[in-house]
Amino acid sequence: MAATLLRRALHLRRVLPSPSTHALLPAASQRLLSGFTTTASTQRNTAATPIDLSSDESRRRLVNSLVYRSKQRGFLELDLVLGTWVEQHIRSMDEANIRSLLQVLDLENPDLWKWLTGQEQPPEAVNSNPVFIAIKSKVTDNLSKHASPETRSAPGQPWVRGWDDKRGIDGPKYGNQ
Repeated sequence: MAATLLRRALHLRRVLPSPSTHALLPAASQRLLSGFTTTASTQRNTAATPIDLSSDESRRRLVNSLVYRSKQRGFLELDLVLGTWVEQHIRSMDEANIRSLLQVLDLENPDLWKWLTGQEQPPEAVNSNPVFIAIKSKVTDNLSKHASPETRSAPGQPWVRGWDDKRGIDGPKYGNQ
């Protein structure tokens, strides 16, 4: 019975054009559909994201949401870098910096990581974002303190090409030796 309802709810979710049409459904179907999101509805629009700093409760919710988004990106390196930076700085940010943070959080993981680590040059819109500049500065400082230059690739080059990057005619037969 529950599996049938779930299948019907998923089917309705695919058929219905937008969440605004959910109001036309019975309350039971609305509750079922509220737990499911489509890819289009999960994409964030920074301009449309409400930033309510009027009360302590609304600020707390916003801070928790942004910390969660920065720590749960699904890209371990970014989870650590962004999550730590956001935890340290979010409570002192004003509305303009929070909007800048939202723009950074909306960037794609591989691109953001390459831009933060200097493997590629970011677009001008990203490079002029004050939050991006601060995070990149932190990453650059950490690289300078904890990794010798000879262990890093040249600026503009990827760090790792793969497990078989040293293979060739005279390379090892197994692993990355």
